[in-house]
Amino acid sequence: MSEKAKRYAIFAIGLFINSLGVSFITTADLGTSPISSIPYVLSLNAPLSLGQFTILFNLLIVLVQLPILKKQFQWEHWLQVPVTLLFGWFIDLTMVPLATIAPQTYLWKLGFLLLGCLILGFGVYLEMAANVAMLPGESFVRAVSTTWHRDFGLTKIVFDVSMSLTAAGLSLILAHTLDGVREGTLIAALLVGLVARTCRRVQHRLQHQGAGQPA
Repeated sequence: MSEKAKRYAIFAIGLFINSLGVSFITTADLGTSPISSIPYVLSLNAPLSLGQFTILFNLLIVLVQLPILKKQFQWEHWLQVPVTLLFGWFIDLTMVPLATIAPQTYLWKLGFLLLGCLILGFGVYLEMAANVAMLPGESFVRAVSTTWHRDFGLTKIVFDVSMSLTAAGLSLILAHTLDGVREGTLIAALLVGLVARTCRRVQHRLQHQGAGQPA
């Protein structure tokens, strides 16, 4: 297998793990991750699944990048489309078995949430390590930060907060209650990135240790 094929394989595995993490967090019923909050709220109030709304929402994010990047929108940006389709399908696939073991007590829900954050963070790390494609959410943040010369981390925070607030507003309008945006949304926003960065630091440490060993 070529190096590029290995990287795409790692990305596909990371994408599946990513979707599994989203499904665990959503099943916890304490609020889903910021990027999934709008699709989740819509899925609670319309006859489409979380995965299907995830596909539609992410395709919209891809299209929004067109006027932002203009001529800088290259062919590789279109890789977000098949990635989005696969991601949405993975979410619906992983939600099926979890629906039969939905936690009932708050402690179990918190456990599902934390496990989902760990899984999602590791999936994000694998996607970053593969370095072949990006999900539309991260690609949008990169487009905004590069076009208007803003810090990527700060732009990501603003993006996540905007997604969460929009989802909360949609929930209040559609269901007259706050569904899909709760304490779990904040925990996921803080913990997932921390897990991904920790995995990356561990990888770098192991690489340096391996490079320092005598042949």
